[in-house]
Amino acid sequence: MIPRIKIACLPTPLEALPRLSSMLGGPLLYVKRDDLTGLALGGNKTRKLEFLIAEAQANGAKTLLTTGAAQSNHCRQTAAAAARFGFQCTLILSGEKPDNMAGNTLLDHLLGAQIIWVEKEKRDETLQSVFNDLRESGQRPYLIPYGGSNATGALAYAYALEELITQHQPIDWVVFASSSGGTQAGLILGVGLTQWEGQILGISVDEPEALLRERIRDLIESGSRILNKDFNAASTPILVNDDYTGAGYGMMGQPEKEAIHLFAQQEGLLLDPVYTGRAAAGLIDLIRCGYFKPTDTVVFWHTGGTPALFASPYMNLLQR
Repeated sequence: MIPRIKIACLPTPLEALPRLSSMLGGPLLYVKRDDLTGLALGGNKTRKLEFLIAEAQANGAKTLLTTGAAQSNHCRQTAAAAARFGFQCTLILSGEKPDNMAGNTLLDHLLGAQIIWVEKEKRDETLQSVFNDLRESGQRPYLIPYGGSNATGALAYAYALEELITQHQPIDWVVFASSSGGTQAGLILGVGLTQWEGQILGISVDEPEALLRERIRDLIESGSRILNKDFNAASTPILVNDDYTGAGYGMMGQPEKEAIHLFAQQEGLLLDPVYTGRAAAGLIDLIRCGYFKPTDTVVFWHTGGTPALFASPYMNLLQR
C-alpha cells in the first residue's frame, strides 16, 4: 500500500461546457475541476501532496522545502499543506521580491512560509544549499521538487484518471497544461493501470516537446517501479504540443487573454494566466484547426491557479 493522506476534496466535479462547445463549433467539451481540490484555493498539486506529505511524515521531516516561480501554485499549495500538518515551510522563489505581495505570494505569506528570493539561474543551486543548511541545523527537511513532479507525486494522477473514468462519461481526449511533467506522467500511468482507450495530450506552457517528453518518460519509468507494474515506457506514446509557449513562461499574450475571457464569459469559469490560460488557448486553436473530430468528447483538465489572476502584471493586462 502506497502511503497517502487525505487532503483534497475528491472526486472533483466533471462539468459540461455547452456554451463554449457550441460557440467553437467543435467537439463536446467538459472540464475536470481540479481547481476545486480545496487546499488554499485548490489546484492539481493538492493531489500530489497527498502522497508527498505522507512520505515526508514517514521520513520524520520537520520542514518542507520546494521551489517555483514567483506566482507558483505549487508553492502556495505546499505552504498550505505545511501549515495544515504542522511542518515549517521554506520556499525558494525566482525573481525579485515584489514591493506589494499579491496573488500567490500574498497567500504564501499568509500561510507562514519563509520565502527566499533568487535569480532563476541560481534557483536549483540555492535549493540544494538551503536543504543542506536545514539538514545540518536539525530541521530534517523534505525536499519537494519543482511542481511536485517526482515519481511519488506523479502517482496521484494515475489514480486521478481512475477517478475520471468512474464519473461515467465517455471521453476521447484529455487536454491540460504540462510543464514539470508529473501530471502528464501520472495520467499516462493511469492509462496503463486502467487500459483506458482515450488520448492524453499535454499542452506545454514552457518546455520544448523533446525535453518535456523525456522528462515525462523518466517519471513514467520510476512511477511504474513504485507501482510494481510492468509498464514499457520506451514504447508509450507521449503526446506533447509545444506550439503555444508564446513569449515564454509566465508571459501572457493575446491567445491566453482570449482564452481566459472566453471561458469566463461563456461558462463562468476562471482560468489562470500562466498554465490553464495557455493550455486553453492551445485547445481553442486546435479545435479551430480541426485537430479533433466534431464528434469527439474532450475533457479540459483544469489544474487550478486562479490566484495569479490577481497579481501584477496579469491583473492590469486582463483589463485592457
